[in-house]
Amino acid sequence: MNEDRIKGNWKQIRGKVKEQWGKLTDDDLDQIDGQKDQFLGKLQERYGYSKEQAETEIASLEQLGEP
Repeated sequence: MNEDRIKGNWKQIRGKVKEQWGKLTDDDLDQIDGQKDQFLGKLQERYGYSKEQAETEIASLEQLGEP
């Protein structure tokens, strides 16, 4: 998923992100605000993912059926 798509649809996908990655707090989601690099960093921080694994997880958003 590209950064423009994340940023543009952040309000719509935020709930799905929270369902998928429950360790992310509302404050984390506010900080991320659709920025892919912030999202990658938070997934790495909260879940101990490698950068590649975090990128794979973000790509999985497309499979969740977001617009």
